[in-house]
Amino acid sequence: RIAVAYEAAGDGFWLARWLRARGIEAYAIHPASVAVSREHRRAKTDRLDTELLMRAFLGWLRGEKRHCSMAPIPTLEEEDARRPNRERETLVGDKTRIINHIKAILARFGIRSFRLSLRQAADRLETIRTAEGTPLPDNTRAELYRFLERLSLVREQIRTIEQERLRRLAAAPAAANGPHAMVRLLARVIGVGVETADMLVHEMLSRKLRDRRAVARYAGLTGSPDESGKRRREKGLARAGNARVRRGMIQLAWRFLRFQKDSGLARWFQARTADGRKTTRKTMIVALARKLLIGLWRLVITGEPPQGVTLRAA
Repeated sequence: RIAVAYEAAGDGFWLARWLRARGIEAYAIHPASVAVSREHRRAKTDRLDTELLMRAFLGWLRGEKRHCSMAPIPTLEEEDARRPNRERETLVGDKTRIINHIKAILARFGIRSFRLSLRQAADRLETIRTAEGTPLPDNTRAELYRFLERLSLVREQIRTIEQERLRRLAAAPAAANGPHAMVRLLARVIGVGVETADMLVHEMLSRKLRDRRAVARYAGLTGSPDESGKRRREKGLARAGNARVRRGMIQLAWRFLRFQKDSGLARWFQARTADGRKTTRKTMIVALARKLLIGLWRLVITGEPPQGVTLRAA
C-alpha cells in the first residue's frame, strides 16, 4: 500500500488529483487540524514539520481520526465553478479601494461632492474646482484619469461575470439536478439574490454534509467553549470554517430580517432581542445566521423552505 499526504496550502489540490488518477492513494491534510506544541518558542523547521505531519498521518491511517482531518479533494470542475464568485469578490474589493483612493485625493483639495457613479465623471474633472477656487493640478488630474480608467475596467469586468452567470443559469435544463438547480431554488427566496445563492451553493451547499451540525461547523458559526473545572464560558465564534460563507450569512441574516419579517426565524429573533440592547442583537444575529443556513441547506436537500419564508414564483 502506498499512501501520500501533504499539507493543504497554496499549491491547491492538483497534486492529489494527479496522484489519484495514477492509482496512488493521496490526501491533503487540513493544516489547522494538526496539534502542535504549546511552548512559547517552539522550534519550527521543515524537518520537524514533516515529522509532525507524518506522525499525524500514520495515526489517521490507523483509524485514529483525532490525529488530523483531511480536506476534501474537489474535482477540476468543482474548483473551476468557484472561480467566478471569488473573482467577483476580488473585483468588488478592487472597486472599493479605487473609489476610496479617488475620494481621498479629492478630499485633500476640499472636494467632497464629486459623484463617481456618473457616467461622465471623467469629463467633469476638467471643470471641477478646488475649495480655493482653482482647477485641479495637472499631475493630480492625470492621476485621477488613470484611476477612473481602472474603475471603469473593474466595473465592466464585474458586469461581464454577472451576465455570464445569468446566461449559464438560463441555459441549464430547468428540471436538472445539480448546482444550477440549487442556485435557482435559493434565488427564489425573497431577500436572497443570485450572487448570494451562487456563493452558498458552490462554496458549501453542493458538498455532501452529514447533518445540521456539520453545516454550522463548516461555516464556522459554532461556538468555542472554554471549560476548565467549574469555569464555563464561551469564547465566541470558532471561525474555523469557510470565511466567505460566514461573512455572507451574517450579511444575509440582516437582510432576511428586512425582507422576511413574518417568517418564523424573524419572529424568533425579535422575541429574543426585545430588550433593544445592541450587544444582544449582535450575538443573536449570529444564531439567526446559523439557523438560516441550516434552513437553506434543508431547502436544497428536501425542497422544504423554513417556516413562514416567502418564495418567488418559479
